[in-house]
Amino acid sequence: MSVKNFLSLTDFSPEDLEQIIERASELKRLHDSGIRHRPLEGKTMAMIFELKSTRTRVAFEAGMYQLGGHAIFLRPDETQLGRGESIPDMARVLSSLVDIVMLRVHDHADISSFAAASSVPVINGMSNRFHPCQLLADMQTFAEKRGSIRDQLVAFVGDGHNMCNSYILASKQFDFDLVISTPTKFRPDEQLLDSSSRARWVSTPQEAVSGANLVVTDVWSSMGQENERVERHEAFQEFQVNAGLLDSADANVLFMHCLPAHRGEEISDDLLEDPRSVVWEETGNRLHSKKALLEFMLR
Repeated sequence: MSVKNFLSLTDFSPEDLEQIIERASELKRLHDSGIRHRPLEGKTMAMIFELKSTRTRVAFEAGMYQLGGHAIFLRPDETQLGRGESIPDMARVLSSLVDIVMLRVHDHADISSFAAASSVPVINGMSNRFHPCQLLADMQTFAEKRGSIRDQLVAFVGDGHNMCNSYILASKQFDFDLVISTPTKFRPDEQLLDSSSRARWVSTPQEAVSGANLVVTDVWSSMGQENERVERHEAFQEFQVNAGLLDSADANVLFMHCLPAHRGEEISDDLLEDPRSVVWEETGNRLHSKKALLEFMLR
């Protein structure tokens, strides 16, 4: 039987993704009602973190526990990867010891290499290319607040990096219109952008946000881009999301950010407290969307 991995949103069908998001809300209701649901009793997940993490690590670890399973946290410098063991060899080793593996790494090619050698499912917990698990939480949050995102207008303002890439794929998988605004030098991958008939790039945040039902942003300098911080800070000055920018969106607009946020940079100091912001609900939904993903992949 072939192994089903989740390295990007296109690894699952739109129907599968909708099922996971609906299940996430069901699992959230069970949790809020105090009902124990432990279908992954006896299952173990290995989590390899090359990059630092708060939300991804806690959500996966807590989620696995709530489902009755166990999660093991690994850093490359604490494993034989730090002593030169190849990624495919590590994949073969872990495949014989655990039921599923989640990786958060700099280079997306490392996840692809690991998954190619793994005989158990592999999840992309974030790479420089994609952040698919975050999109599950975002889509769950929108569905709970506004219903289906199909044919809605989404604006992404900021850096054409992994979050932007994932929103491009999401526009195809969830069938919404996406308008992206980034500095010209930091546009998303053109080939990826051309792959979605629902996504387009514009030069100004004002044009992108006009009439939008959902506005999303991310930090100007992601992990691994620290040496570009000064250049990026200058390039992104006109791309801050603030209350005034949201005023040009739809009256019922929602604002999301995957966090951590740099207040005073990609967002204004007070935007997370704006009534249009659903960032805290979005963060909490990472727990339940990851639980639904684990249940789906290990059922």
